[in-house]
Amino acid sequence: MKICMFTNTFIPHVGGVARSVSCFAEDLRSLGHRVLVIAPVFPGIPADETEDFVLRVPAIQHFNGSDFSASIPSPFLIHRKLDEFKPDIIHSHHPYLLGDAAMRAAGRRCLPIVFTHHTLYEEYTHYVSSSKTMQKFVTRLSTTYANCCTYVVAPSASIADLIQKRGVTTPVAEIPTGIDFETFQTGNGNAFRKKTGIDEAVRLIGHTGRIAPEKNLSYLIRAVKIYLAQDRKAKFLLVGDGPDFQAIRDSFASDNMENRLVAAGKQTGQELIDSYCAMDVFVFSSHSETQGLVVAEAMAAGKPVIALDASGVREVVQDDTNGRLLPADAPAGDFADAVDAFFRDPETMKRLAEGAVETARQFDRKKMARKMADLYAEALKNKLREDLEYHHYFRLWEGLMQGLRTEWDLLSSKVEAFADSIGYDEENKP
Repeated sequence: MKICMFTNTFIPHVGGVARSVSCFAEDLRSLGHRVLVIAPVFPGIPADETEDFVLRVPAIQHFNGSDFSASIPSPFLIHRKLDEFKPDIIHSHHPYLLGDAAMRAAGRRCLPIVFTHHTLYEEYTHYVSSSKTMQKFVTRLSTTYANCCTYVVAPSASIADLIQKRGVTTPVAEIPTGIDFETFQTGNGNAFRKKTGIDEAVRLIGHTGRIAPEKNLSYLIRAVKIYLAQDRKAKFLLVGDGPDFQAIRDSFASDNMENRLVAAGKQTGQELIDSYCAMDVFVFSSHSETQGLVVAEAMAAGKPVIALDASGVREVVQDDTNGRLLPADAPAGDFADAVDAFFRDPETMKRLAEGAVETARQFDRKKMARKMADLYAEALKNKLREDLEYHHYFRLWEGLMQGLRTEWDLLSSKVEAFADSIGYDEENKP
């Protein structure tokens, strides 16, 4: 198959969606498929990237003060590349910006379109507006977009359930992003500790991910500081980058704890794996996940996880089996107590570490890539079945009309989402 993926975030951007798209593209290619990724320009694009694999479109860098790139409409550039590539299927990873381009590409070419609902978009509206109206708008927009697609992929069961409750009627398939389990088993935590100056005797609490407001890190930092105040032999390892990185460093400094924080910044490849292996326990407090990818990665490195009960996380963390899953509204002190209890019982530490490894085996990358390829094949089969119902002489007309319908659907979905977000209905007409 020839698969074209449209995404608003892609490597070298730090984030779960970028990593998910990169992993699936790589693994699908290893299965013999051709994959073209269409993504915005980001600073630090890998030198070995080629247009055979990735088409970069112009974008506004650091949109609204964030580390995101907002693509600039480039229809001729995209359509010229697609005419050359001749995709069999379109996979959209967002319902806006390049998501619009994906819908147009599928509509004008009469191709099936798959949409992965990676994100709880209402948790990210602070980059544009903090209003409730904007939150309702983006929720409605993603639901309407999903219902214009052939299939929807949910990264976890809780997200599949949530979007269906919100009104998604398109068939939904649960396919998490996979992890390279065997590679995580090769990590060298001692080497990472030596490199970063962390003594072997230090009890190391770790967190990996995008350092941003939607990750609920203010809560996590409070909990970690409570524990560090009572355990002088412990430190906190923070791996990742994002808009809140400096604020967290300043927070530790203001409490005279700067020597208790190891801010490792962005890590990739073997160094990222080594950083996981250097930890004793992984902590996580996000409420905005659709899949706890970093949670599964930590477990692949043999690290138990202490986390808050939330979508995407509860599918991975099993309380007292591979870590601790605390109530979503647990006070920061309770979280600190869970960390304390973990370190006080070596037998429990060992048992939870073994459970973490067994859980991680379920998220093997090759297995997930095969599931995605099977979904594409099903979408193509259904499209072929539909095509056979049309007479050959009507195909050109149908292609033209499909393009017009696509434009209408994109416009009407945005109008409907906006009207719904401001509470407009027939009874309230002026």
